[in-house]
Amino acid sequence: MPLVIWILAFVITGGAAAVQGVAGVGFAMIAVPVLALIDPRLAPVPQLLVVIPLTMYMAWQERHAVDLSGIGWIIVGRFPGLFIGLALLAVATQRILDAFIGAVVVAAVVVIATGYKVRRTRGTKFAAGVAAGTTGVVASIGGPPVALIYTDEEAATIRSTLAAVFTIGLTLSLIGRTATGAITASDVRISLVLFPAVVIGYVVARRIRGRVPSSAIRTIILVVSATAGIGLLIRALIG
Repeated sequence: MPLVIWILAFVITGGAAAVQGVAGVGFAMIAVPVLALIDPRLAPVPQLLVVIPLTMYMAWQERHAVDLSGIGWIIVGRFPGLFIGLALLAVATQRILDAFIGAVVVAAVVVIATGYKVRRTRGTKFAAGVAAGTTGVVASIGGPPVALIYTDEEAATIRSTLAAVFTIGLTLSLIGRTATGAITASDVRISLVLFPAVVIGYVVARRIRGRVPSSAIRTIILVVSATAGIGLLIRALIG
Protein backbone atom coordinates (compact mmCIF):
# COMPACT_ATOMS: atom_id res chain seq x y z
CA MET A 1 0.00 0.00 0.00
CA PRO A 2 1.18 3.59 -0.65
CA LEU A 3 2.68 5.48 2.30
CA VAL A 4 -0.21 7.95 2.36
CA ILE A 5 -2.65 5.07 2.94
CA TRP A 6 -0.59 3.82 5.87
CA ILE A 7 -0.50 7.32 7.37
CA LEU A 8 -4.26 7.71 7.02
CA ALA A 9 -4.82 4.26 8.53
CA PHE A 10 -2.52 5.09 11.45
CA VAL A 11 -4.28 8.39 12.19
CA ILE A 12 -7.79 6.92 11.91
CA THR A 13 -6.88 3.92 14.07
CA GLY A 14 -5.38 6.20 16.72
CA GLY A 15 -8.39 8.50 16.67
CA ALA A 16 -10.80 5.57 16.98
CA ALA A 17 -8.80 4.22 19.95
CA ALA A 18 -9.01 7.62 21.63
CA VAL A 19 -12.81 7.66 21.27
CA GLN A 20 -12.96 4.10 22.62
CA GLY A 21 -10.80 5.09 25.58
CA VAL A 22 -13.09 8.00 26.48
CA ALA A 23 -16.55 6.59 25.74
CA GLY A 24 -15.97 2.84 26.03
CA VAL A 25 -17.22 2.33 22.49
CA GLY A 26 -16.45 3.61 19.03
CA PHE A 27 -13.32 1.90 17.78
CA ALA A 28 -14.84 -0.53 15.31
CA MET A 29 -17.73 1.82 14.54
CA ILE A 30 -15.32 4.49 13.32
CA ALA A 31 -12.30 2.57 12.07
CA VAL A 32 -13.94 -0.31 10.22
CA PRO A 33 -16.28 1.58 7.86
CA VAL A 34 -13.79 4.38 7.11
CA LEU A 35 -10.78 2.15 6.57
CA ALA A 36 -12.80 -0.30 4.48
CA LEU A 37 -13.62 2.59 2.13
CA ILE A 38 -9.95 3.64 1.95
CA ASP A 39 -8.59 0.15 1.31
CA PRO A 40 -10.48 -3.13 1.92
CA ARG A 41 -7.27 -4.77 3.18
CA LEU A 42 -7.28 -2.52 6.26
CA ALA A 43 -10.60 -3.77 7.68
CA PRO A 44 -12.31 -5.49 9.29
CA VAL A 45 -10.01 -8.24 10.58
CA PRO A 46 -6.87 -6.13 11.26
CA GLN A 47 -9.00 -3.76 13.35
CA LEU A 48 -10.47 -6.63 15.34
CA LEU A 49 -6.98 -7.92 16.07
CA VAL A 50 -5.59 -4.60 17.32
CA VAL A 51 -8.56 -3.66 19.51
CA ILE A 52 -8.67 -6.83 21.65
CA PRO A 53 -5.61 -5.85 23.78
CA LEU A 54 -7.19 -2.42 24.28
CA THR A 55 -10.54 -3.77 25.49
CA MET A 56 -8.80 -6.27 27.77
CA TYR A 57 -6.76 -3.51 29.39
CA MET A 58 -9.75 -1.19 29.76
CA ALA A 59 -11.85 -3.91 31.42
CA TRP A 60 -9.06 -4.68 33.89
CA GLN A 61 -8.25 -1.05 34.65
CA GLU A 62 -11.82 -0.16 35.72
CA ARG A 63 -12.87 -3.64 36.82
CA HIS A 64 -14.41 -2.23 40.03
CA ALA A 65 -17.16 -0.58 37.94
CA VAL A 66 -18.10 -3.55 35.73
CA ASP A 67 -21.82 -4.44 35.65
CA LEU A 68 -21.34 -8.14 36.34
CA SER A 69 -25.08 -8.84 36.29
CA GLY A 70 -25.32 -7.55 32.75
CA ILE A 71 -22.29 -9.27 31.25
CA GLY A 72 -23.59 -12.81 31.73
CA TRP A 73 -26.82 -12.43 29.74
CA ILE A 74 -25.13 -10.39 27.02
CA ILE A 75 -22.42 -13.02 26.54
CA VAL A 76 -24.99 -15.83 26.55
CA GLY A 77 -26.77 -13.97 23.77
CA ARG A 78 -23.58 -13.62 21.74
CA PHE A 79 -23.36 -17.36 21.16
CA PRO A 80 -26.58 -17.70 19.13
CA GLY A 81 -25.75 -14.33 17.56
CA LEU A 82 -22.43 -15.76 16.38
CA PHE A 83 -24.12 -18.66 14.59
CA ILE A 84 -26.83 -16.41 13.16
CA GLY A 85 -24.13 -14.14 11.75
CA LEU A 86 -22.23 -17.04 10.19
CA ALA A 87 -25.47 -18.36 8.68
CA LEU A 88 -26.31 -14.94 7.22
CA LEU A 89 -22.86 -14.68 5.68
CA ALA A 90 -23.52 -17.97 3.92
CA VAL A 91 -26.88 -17.04 2.40
CA ALA A 92 -26.94 -13.24 1.88
CA THR A 93 -24.72 -10.80 0.02
CA GLN A 94 -22.58 -8.40 2.03
CA ARG A 95 -24.37 -5.39 0.51
CA ILE A 96 -27.76 -6.63 1.71
CA LEU A 97 -26.41 -7.34 5.18
CA ASP A 98 -24.67 -3.94 5.40
CA ALA A 99 -27.86 -2.16 4.36
CA PHE A 100 -30.04 -4.05 6.83
CA ILE A 101 -27.71 -3.66 9.82
CA GLY A 102 -26.99 -0.02 9.00
CA ALA A 103 -30.69 0.78 8.87
CA VAL A 104 -31.38 -0.99 12.17
CA VAL A 105 -28.53 0.81 13.94
CA VAL A 106 -29.60 4.23 12.66
CA ALA A 107 -33.22 3.55 13.66
CA ALA A 108 -32.12 2.54 17.18
CA VAL A 109 -30.06 5.72 17.53
CA VAL A 110 -33.00 7.87 16.45
CA VAL A 111 -35.33 6.19 18.95
CA ILE A 112 -32.92 6.56 21.89
CA ALA A 113 -31.97 10.12 20.90
CA THR A 114 -35.62 11.10 21.38
CA GLY A 115 -35.25 10.27 25.08
CA TYR A 116 -36.47 6.68 25.12
CA LYS A 117 -34.50 4.55 27.57
CA VAL A 118 -34.12 0.83 27.11
CA ARG A 119 -34.88 -0.90 30.39
CA ARG A 120 -32.14 -3.36 31.20
CA THR A 121 -33.71 -6.72 31.94
CA ARG A 122 -32.50 -10.24 31.33
CA GLY A 123 -34.46 -10.22 28.09
CA THR A 124 -33.07 -6.94 26.75
CA LYS A 125 -29.52 -7.88 27.75
CA PHE A 126 -29.86 -11.24 26.02
CA ALA A 127 -31.35 -9.58 22.93
CA ALA A 128 -28.52 -7.04 22.87
CA GLY A 129 -26.05 -9.92 23.03
CA VAL A 130 -27.72 -11.73 20.13
CA ALA A 131 -27.76 -8.56 18.05
CA ALA A 132 -24.14 -7.76 18.90
CA GLY A 133 -23.01 -11.28 18.07
CA THR A 134 -24.77 -11.16 14.73
CA THR A 135 -23.58 -7.71 13.68
CA GLY A 136 -20.09 -8.42 15.00
CA VAL A 137 -19.67 -11.36 12.65
CA VAL A 138 -21.49 -9.88 9.68
CA ALA A 139 -20.17 -6.30 9.77
CA SER A 140 -17.44 -6.40 12.45
CA ILE A 141 -19.41 -3.74 14.34
CA GLY A 142 -20.93 -5.30 17.45
CA GLY A 143 -20.86 -2.22 19.66
CA PRO A 144 -24.15 -0.38 19.05
CA PRO A 145 -26.61 -3.02 20.33
CA VAL A 146 -24.80 -3.26 23.67
CA ALA A 147 -23.76 0.38 24.02
CA LEU A 148 -27.26 1.68 23.42
CA ILE A 149 -28.66 -0.10 26.51
CA TYR A 150 -25.99 1.51 28.73
CA THR A 151 -26.35 5.15 27.70
CA ASP A 152 -27.77 6.15 31.10
CA GLU A 153 -24.93 4.68 33.18
CA GLU A 154 -21.88 6.35 34.74
CA ALA A 155 -18.85 6.72 32.45
CA ALA A 156 -16.67 4.20 34.32
CA THR A 157 -19.43 1.56 34.25
CA ILE A 158 -19.99 2.12 30.53
CA ARG A 159 -16.30 1.83 29.68
CA SER A 160 -15.51 -1.18 31.85
CA THR A 161 -18.68 -3.18 31.13
CA LEU A 162 -18.51 -2.63 27.39
CA ALA A 163 -14.79 -3.43 27.40
CA ALA A 164 -15.43 -6.75 29.15
CA VAL A 165 -18.27 -7.62 26.79
CA PHE A 166 -16.28 -6.60 23.72
CA THR A 167 -13.23 -8.63 24.78
CA ILE A 168 -15.27 -11.82 24.99
CA GLY A 169 -17.38 -10.98 21.96
CA LEU A 170 -14.44 -10.05 19.75
CA THR A 171 -12.69 -13.27 20.73
CA LEU A 172 -15.77 -15.26 19.70
CA SER A 173 -15.96 -13.36 16.40
CA LEU A 174 -12.31 -14.05 15.66
CA ILE A 175 -12.77 -17.74 16.50
CA GLY A 176 -15.69 -17.85 14.10
CA ARG A 177 -13.70 -16.13 11.36
CA THR A 178 -10.71 -18.38 11.95
CA ALA A 179 -12.92 -21.47 11.69
CA THR A 180 -14.15 -20.26 8.30
CA GLY A 181 -10.66 -19.33 7.07
CA ALA A 182 -11.40 -15.59 7.04
CA ILE A 183 -8.14 -14.47 8.72
CA THR A 184 -4.97 -14.20 6.64
CA ALA A 185 -1.27 -13.56 7.28
CA SER A 186 -1.75 -10.16 5.67
CA ASP A 187 -4.38 -9.29 8.30
CA VAL A 188 -1.90 -10.10 11.06
CA ARG A 189 0.91 -8.04 9.48
CA ILE A 190 -1.35 -5.01 9.04
CA SER A 191 -2.54 -5.26 12.64
CA LEU A 192 1.04 -5.31 13.92
CA VAL A 193 1.86 -2.14 11.98
CA LEU A 194 -1.23 -0.32 13.24
CA PHE A 195 -1.11 -1.44 16.88
CA PRO A 196 1.16 1.44 18.03
CA ALA A 197 -1.60 3.82 16.89
CA VAL A 198 -3.98 2.13 19.34
CA VAL A 199 -1.52 2.66 22.18
CA ILE A 200 -1.06 6.33 21.30
CA GLY A 201 -4.81 6.87 21.00
CA TYR A 202 -5.48 5.34 24.40
CA VAL A 203 -2.76 7.41 26.07
CA VAL A 204 -4.48 10.53 24.71
CA ALA A 205 -7.84 9.27 25.98
CA ARG A 206 -6.45 8.72 29.49
CA ARG A 207 -5.39 12.36 29.62
CA ILE A 208 -8.72 13.84 28.60
CA ARG A 209 -11.49 11.49 29.75
CA GLY A 210 -11.57 12.81 33.31
CA ARG A 211 -12.88 16.08 31.92
CA VAL A 212 -15.67 14.42 29.90
CA PRO A 213 -19.00 14.22 31.84
CA SER A 214 -21.31 11.20 31.65
CA SER A 215 -23.88 13.21 29.68
CA ALA A 216 -21.28 13.79 26.99
CA ILE A 217 -20.49 10.06 26.94
CA ARG A 218 -24.12 9.38 26.00
CA THR A 219 -23.87 11.87 23.14
CA ILE A 220 -20.62 10.30 21.92
CA ILE A 221 -22.19 6.83 21.95
CA LEU A 222 -25.15 8.04 19.90
CA VAL A 223 -22.93 9.90 17.43
CA VAL A 224 -20.50 7.03 16.84
CA SER A 225 -23.36 4.53 16.61
CA ALA A 226 -25.06 6.70 13.99
CA THR A 227 -21.72 7.03 12.19
CA ALA A 228 -21.39 3.25 12.11
CA GLY A 229 -24.90 2.78 10.74
CA ILE A 230 -24.48 5.45 8.09
CA GLY A 231 -21.09 4.02 7.16
CA LEU A 232 -22.64 0.62 6.56
CA LEU A 233 -25.41 2.16 4.45
CA ILE A 234 -22.81 4.00 2.35
CA ARG A 235 -20.83 0.79 1.93
CA ALA A 236 -23.98 -0.99 0.82
CA LEU A 237 -24.75 1.72 -1.76
CA ILE A 238 -21.28 1.90 -3.31
CA GLY A 239 -20.62 -1.81 -3.06
